[in-house]
Amino acid sequence: MDNFQRLCHLIDKYCEPDGAVRTAVEPVWMYRSTGPTLKVPTIYKPCLCLIISGAKEVTLGQEVYRYAPGQLLAASVDLPLVGHVTDATPDLPYRSLSLDLDGKILGDLVACMDLNIGGDGDSFRGLFVEETSTGLVDAVLRVVELLEHPEEISVMLPLLMREVHYRLLRTGQGALIARLAMGGSNMQRISAVLRLMKDNFHKPLRVDELASHANMSPSSFHHHFKQVTAMSPLQYQKRLRLTTARQIMLAEMKDAASAAYEVGYESTSQFSREYARMFGAPPMRDISTIRSQPSGHEVVEPSVH
Repeated sequence: MDNFQRLCHLIDKYCEPDGAVRTAVEPVWMYRSTGPTLKVPTIYKPCLCLIISGAKEVTLGQEVYRYAPGQLLAASVDLPLVGHVTDATPDLPYRSLSLDLDGKILGDLVACMDLNIGGDGDSFRGLFVEETSTGLVDAVLRVVELLEHPEEISVMLPLLMREVHYRLLRTGQGALIARLAMGGSNMQRISAVLRLMKDNFHKPLRVDELASHANMSPSSFHHHFKQVTAMSPLQYQKRLRLTTARQIMLAEMKDAASAAYEVGYESTSQFSREYARMFGAPPMRDISTIRSQPSGHEVVEPSVH
């Protein structure tokens, strides 16, 4: 049994037939779907995602990223994405894994590795897809196999996650992840602003205050912010608000007006207009459509968890 077959077996064993689960090995999430899914807006944290079978499409702003077995998707910062499974059947389900990335581990490794990171003034997109490596898949498999040996998790997980981070840094675009761990780099400063925005998305946005927090001029901040996220600060905040409102309506059974108020909208009509532009239907019709779908048509991946 090769590594991908072994990972398929473990996902089938520890994940629902259709759905997502955070495993007992806490950095690891598993996902499974027996059919294509609706487009699901989700807020990704820094993470590494591997598809084991099937295929998926993720959109950042207007950019589309497609990946399949043998490829990885990595997010180096908090990003509002829209994703959907494009290739899955009951006989060959979509199966994937995501592992939360740890900034401290990255920082420790970057300090002792010889990486061609480039100038501190550069900023790059906080999301990429590329071919994975045998070493990285091997390391991920060893992490997931701890589910079979729970008594080993407390001792072995820190060691194995260090190897996963090392293997990721050694991939072709690993330097983009390394920038997140560089103290004072523009990527790290934008990342800190994104976390601040995610924690305070319901409050009014002042770009000059965000620029000051990043220790940048407003024009420089806007440039680097768009380089990393593919959108402006205002667009980023709007996606955070609308995505969170959708999750509130689905999980807490709240109406559109209550959800709009909770995420910071003062005008319900403005909320409904912007929601329909993003999701293709007014709030309650969209939520009704989701709830009417058969089980498995909405697989939610790394989110505000």
